[in-house]
Amino acid sequence: MSTQVKAKIGVLSLTKIGFVLSMKPVGLDDAGLCAATTWVLGVSDGIPRSIFFLFANPKDHHLLPIKGLNLFQKEREEGRKEGKDAMNLSSLRVDSSPLTVPKGRSYGRNFSDERPLLHLPYESRISPKALSVSSPKVVTADEVSRLGSLSQVSGVLGCQWGDEGKGKLVDILAKHFDIVARCQGGANAGHTIYNAEGKKFALHLVPSGILNEETLCLIGNGVVVHLPGLFKEIDGLESNGVSCKGRILVSDRAHLLFDFHQTVDGLREAELAKSFIGTTKRGIGPCYSSKMIRNGIRVCDLRHMDTFRDKLDVLLSDAASRFKGFNYSKDMLNEEVEQYKRFADRLGPFIADTVHVVNDSIAQKKKILVEGGQATMLDIDFGTYPFVTSSSPSAGGICTGLGIAPRVLGDLIGVVKAYTTRVGSGPFPTELLCEAGEDLRKAGHEFGTTTGRPRRCGWLDVVALKFCCQINGFSSLNLTKLDVLSSLQEIKLGISYKIDGIPVKSFPADLSVLEQVQVEYEVLPGWQTDISKIRNYEELPLAARRYVERIEELAGVPIHYIGVGPQRDALIYK
Repeated sequence: MSTQVKAKIGVLSLTKIGFVLSMKPVGLDDAGLCAATTWVLGVSDGIPRSIFFLFANPKDHHLLPIKGLNLFQKEREEGRKEGKDAMNLSSLRVDSSPLTVPKGRSYGRNFSDERPLLHLPYESRISPKALSVSSPKVVTADEVSRLGSLSQVSGVLGCQWGDEGKGKLVDILAKHFDIVARCQGGANAGHTIYNAEGKKFALHLVPSGILNEETLCLIGNGVVVHLPGLFKEIDGLESNGVSCKGRILVSDRAHLLFDFHQTVDGLREAELAKSFIGTTKRGIGPCYSSKMIRNGIRVCDLRHMDTFRDKLDVLLSDAASRFKGFNYSKDMLNEEVEQYKRFADRLGPFIADTVHVVNDSIAQKKKILVEGGQATMLDIDFGTYPFVTSSSPSAGGICTGLGIAPRVLGDLIGVVKAYTTRVGSGPFPTELLCEAGEDLRKAGHEFGTTTGRPRRCGWLDVVALKFCCQINGFSSLNLTKLDVLSSLQEIKLGISYKIDGIPVKSFPADLSVLEQVQVEYEVLPGWQTDISKIRNYEELPLAARRYVERIEELAGVPIHYIGVGPQRDALIYK
């Protein structure tokens, strides 16, 4: 007897022999690999014995053995004890060493050009609920996406220079996770979300899962915490009926960001004059500087007010010696100490060893969603240095900012606008300096959540996007603000860089090189109709679908979420 689970991605048949998930190819990535293909699983005595991934693309036919069967079997056995018979594919991993198909087993095709598969295509993941043999329910693709097909530990990261709309997706996904965690940055991140009644909330430190009552919000050790700002956010949420009591944890290892850090930030920018970076002046850089030269003050130091004064004195004295415009006095020190005594009392219930909390939650099979601040193109290592932030808003920052092992990190969703924006100084190859850039700014309401500054606008830079996908290994993308392009007759995609007619093979680290590049554009037709009310991908205009699919083709990563408006429900699941 077989059970079928119907979804957009294919049909899963579970029998005594095993199961086969048949899917038609939906496109190729840059390596020439199929984005969707066929699973074959052998089962003996009800236990999985072997599993292979078969490419459906004639150019790249070979089989790959998949790792993780022990965990797969363990989960299945645990499910049986609980009266379930669920098979969860999310724990499986593909071996990077290809296994050539034996002669006579190639099904009439020539197998050649073996290439390793870097990660399991997101289309191949089905929620445990959808795989349950106990339920004959027909499951739609939308429901599969909504009911938890993401990994136990998943992340949402920015693919550009920030302001992509990460907060909205985190807010929507949060109801499927037990914990939403921030891992880096500080109040320089501005995430705008809306509740069910359409009320707007601008968050800077509190994770975007706060509107979901069952979600625990965690501020990790990699975050720099400005307590006055945090308390202001909490008070604002509470006054609007959002309960924060017992729902926010702050890492005892997180560093404290003081008001004087913000003062120093402004002095530093003034000192740089014409070479200023264009920071948010929220004190992020100076606070991380204190952390790196090892005289910073951490949240756990609030438990020891007897030594707090001396540590703060060292910090303030260091700032006074460095900047002539910084006026330090003992009165300033006394005022800060008294203020932080009050802060220590209020913050006490929020302080926790979040490294232990996160890892213990992982052991208990709880689901964790990591919310990145800023974006990869602002990463201290991979961004357009020195016009970057002072933390790591890429995949590596999740592990160091929360204290989790890389092996537990699963799906990563990259968030990218349908066009590109940037706040502050720094290179921007696809920037529109003409009236079209101003039109985009007005249509997209492109003004910084944190600073209110007008954002620079331009066409989608696919070269930068592919660079971000390469660094982070995204399993899927969230394309936001597609509706903003609806009035345009034609839309351009920046698909490659050249210097004096010679192609630039990778995203340049050298800013002098980046400033010389000429962007090669591909022009696509616009759709010139309102799409903000559409909630089904097939109902989008053909030109809009073509734009989405062209980005998928160029980036080599599937787009599974499409934003068509600021409202909470203005999201298309693809």
